Amino acid sequence: MRSTTLAVVTVCALSLVACGANQATPSAPAGSGGATTEAPAGGVKVGVILPETATSARWEGFDKPMIEAAMKAQGLDADVQNAQGDVQKFSTLADGMISQGVKVLVIAAINSEVGSSVAAKAKARGIPTIDYDRLNLGGSSDYYVSFDNVKVGELQGQGLADALKAKPGAQVIEIEGAPTDNNATLFHDGQQNVLKPLYEAGTLKLVQSQAIDGWDNQKGGVTFEQILTGNGGKVDGVVAANDGLAGAVITVLRKNGLNGKVPVTGQDATPDGLMAVLRGDQYMTVFKPIKEEAEATAKLAAALAKGDTGAADAIADGTSDDTKANRKVKSVLLEPKLTTKDTVKDVVTQGYVKASDICGGDLAAVCTQLGIS
Repeated sequence: MRSTTLAVVTVCALSLVACGANQATPSAPAGSGGATTEAPAGGVKVGVILPETATSARWEGFDKPMIEAAMKAQGLDADVQNAQGDVQKFSTLADGMISQGVKVLVIAAINSEVGSSVAAKAKARGIPTIDYDRLNLGGSSDYYVSFDNVKVGELQGQGLADALKAKPGAQVIEIEGAPTDNNATLFHDGQQNVLKPLYEAGTLKLVQSQAIDGWDNQKGGVTFEQILTGNGGKVDGVVAANDGLAGAVITVLRKNGLNGKVPVTGQDATPDGLMAVLRGDQYMTVFKPIKEEAEATAKLAAALAKGDTGAADAIADGTSDDTKANRKVKSVLLEPKLTTKDTVKDVVTQGYVKASDICGGDLAAVCTQLGIS
């Protein structure tokens, strides 16, 4: 499997105001707002901490219920909490789970610093830790489960290149994820594997690439609008690192009469992202079968809870590079899938969204035409 690497993504501070975002409302309730957690009774206890709900609907809408189901299928009692973007709360939740004696701790950290700190505390208590979805650079987690995030970026880059192939010299703006999130760096790496040769050849022209602190959709929209204005209102294609940022970009494009004319990338196959793809406002998204990620994590946790590192190593048969700690982390790296208008049906068929979630109103006829029901 591919080893992942770190590249530098530059970010600058901006004074920002609110704008629209392409964000679905989570279909499951947000995690408890309390400072402590109470693990489920019976069975082997596993702690799971998710990062937030503000910038992506996936964590509560997909990850939480799928992790709970997968852990239960492995005979584990998972206490799944969400830190709501609060670093201190993330650390407090971890402290509570560690003190309660969870056998395994699964963390999708807000940033590498808090993730590494939590992993170190767990290790000191002999609790194995799994980095979930995001690798904590400089950390000590025993295992990592995610998607091939360089491949995610390559799919985004290829999607945009395909959409602009009839427009030589097309002008591109890149709106990237948080510079503190290693995944965002890997997405950018993958995008550049495809796009950089095209920029160098003059096939495409890069206007500006900008990382967005905290994956903040509102900041992303304002930043995009500033870049667009500075470029005389001209843009032919936009790399947006996920569906939330894509939605903010589309809001700005709509205000300028450009939505549906400028291809925009995305990621996560959220309901709003899929609707934007069906409308033609967003060219593509990346579908990551989170059920597979949850199931791999649960199998890994079950092996580690039994102390069977041999079985765990057989599950995590890939490696990822933690360049900050200069170590290789045993990894499960799953395959992402490019999703365009013609393949939205696959996401519905596999049960990640319901047709009723994306096919109402103006999209009813489109869904009927595409056989989405």
